[in-house]
Amino acid sequence: MPQAQDRPAAGIFWMIVTGLNFVAVTAIVKHVGAGLPAAQSAFLRYLLGLVFLLPMIRPMLRTPMDRPLLLLFTARGAVHTVGVILWFYAMTRIPIAEVTAMNYLSPVYVTLGAALFLGETLAFRRILAVLAALLGALIILRPGLREVNAGHLAMIGTALAFAGSYLIAKRVSGQVSPAVVVGMLSITVTLGLAPFAVAVWVTPSPAELGWLFLVACFATAGHYTMTLAFQAAPLTVTQPVTFLQLIWATSLGAFVFGEPVDGWVVLGGSIILGAVSFITWREAVLKRRTRTPPANATKV
Repeated sequence: MPQAQDRPAAGIFWMIVTGLNFVAVTAIVKHVGAGLPAAQSAFLRYLLGLVFLLPMIRPMLRTPMDRPLLLLFTARGAVHTVGVILWFYAMTRIPIAEVTAMNYLSPVYVTLGAALFLGETLAFRRILAVLAALLGALIILRPGLREVNAGHLAMIGTALAFAGSYLIAKRVSGQVSPAVVVGMLSITVTLGLAPFAVAVWVTPSPAELGWLFLVACFATAGHYTMTLAFQAAPLTVTQPVTFLQLIWATSLGAFVFGEPVDGWVVLGGSIILGAVSFITWREAVLKRRTRTPPANATKV
């Protein structure tokens, strides 16, 4: 990724556009609902999105793949496949705002994983930020005060799986180009989802195929505009903007899908995002540290 330039206004603009793209993804998936099994919806999203892989074919064919590298790509595809299925499932079980808020946990898990598996230092203040984020998750879930259903558990699994996917991506990013990293993820996840989709296959309608193709379009656009945001400004500038996604998701759930606004979810999501922003700021100060991804960096 090119070094971030000092264009904060452009960075904020592109991150706002990124948030709108990803909120559109969640809205469409919510609209499609449980009409198709989660695994099949996820598979069709990736299969239809392979059209965006065409510009990446040439660098992929030119990249030598040894056995360890292929194993890493396969492992990443496997954990990402699990995360995608769980995310699609959660979208049919819990409100959009809760999905969005709990997805902010992924960078926190990345921070813990980097310390446990990549040998990165976990300073005391970062530990406090991680604990604050986990407190935010408890505020959202409120175990013992309300039912924690399968959708909430699926989102915990989603964040863990996407964090694992990102950690593997960090391992391979120094060996191949970004186009190869993205392209291999698309291929391996499509292949990984295929058997799960076949096992629960329901013939989709043309409208459902059209909606899922739109999901692929918005997701691809979101990843592209997110890259533009990173090129324009540091993460310390763009990270707080992701809070708007929670506001938009809450509003969308309330006005479009009739989901009640839960102040506890907004509070918990705010605490999580504040902790993630602090971790990002600390890593920017400590320049030799690898940046923690923003909350929407590992979307479907």
